[in-house]
Amino acid sequence: MNISGLYAIAGSYRNDKPVERMVEAAIKGGASIIQLREKNTSAKQYIERATRVKAITDRYGVPLIIDDRADIALASGATGVHLGQNDLPIEFARQILGSSAVIGISVQTPQQAIMAQRQGADYIGAGPVFPTISKDDAEPPIGIADLYDICHAVTIPVIAIGGIYSYNATEVMGAGAAGIAVISAIFNARDIAAATAELIQAMRRNT
Repeated sequence: MNISGLYAIAGSYRNDKPVERMVEAAIKGGASIIQLREKNTSAKQYIERATRVKAITDRYGVPLIIDDRADIALASGATGVHLGQNDLPIEFARQILGSSAVIGISVQTPQQAIMAQRQGADYIGAGPVFPTISKDDAEPPIGIADLYDICHAVTIPVIAIGGIYSYNATEVMGAGAAGIAVISAIFNARDIAAATAELIQAMRRNT
């Protein structure tokens, strides 16, 4: 599976818009991967929401990645799971989901990226690159220089995340990222599809 382009991270943190509508708008704008992130919900609610979102992503042929929870990914039939450094180890997530699942992991250093690749990760989520308002417990920003080092330390795709908008997306892609992951830049916009398309145009200015 090609892990690249715009990776949209959706969740129920926007109460004025159903997550299914947000996901569909992002896909219409050109998002190539959807991640569902639910931090404050029950497993039952998470599975139900993941199943509804998967119906949307399946309709458009877009992969769905579940944040943190390999069990939710398995139960919902999602494409894979994205793990944090303190989540279930990659080898156990692989046992749960199987060899064909896509498994990504967040890193902040080249050393973590190299270890993740050795352990069988399919892609890296590197960041936060810049300060972010979307995650209360975010690590300090790594900056463009460290992002460059991470991108060039591994051969698997690196998706940059954290404080990325249309005005700095070109710089991020220039560091060697295969794509960018965003929340606020598109889901806080009045027109999600238009904001997604604008970001994709900014990413392509580097190519």
